Amino acid sequence: VQLQASGGGLVQAGGSLRLSCTNSGRTFYAMGWFRQAPGKEREFVGTITWSGGVPYYADSVKGRIIISRDKAKKAMYLQMNSLKPEDTATYYCAAGSSTLYFEDLVELWGQGTEVTVSS
Repeated sequence: VQLQASGGGLVQAGGSLRLSCTNSGRTFYAMGWFRQAPGKEREFVGTITWSGGVPYYADSVKGRIIISRDKAKKAMYLQMNSLKPEDTATYYCAAGSSTLYFEDLVELWGQGTEVTVSS
């Protein structure tokens, strides 16, 4: 397993959660997060360039999330604040050779970690 996501769980609305994704293999130009809510298609959450650490966020979560990375630990993080029930989804980390705005750009997926936000 090259990308390992963790940190999901149950949280109340308004709460915070921090997801982690560790990379046990080669590094990529960028890493990112996608999510898939029950009955919906997977959607882009955010991405970060590995070298410069420049993050880009989906409009739906901008202002409530922070994506960061630790080069020494080869890990990426997703800090989610002010969580809403509509943030309930399985969150997937991903890696690729460009900023990961679209699923087509993903070269490697990690397994998902479930986030449930209760109202």
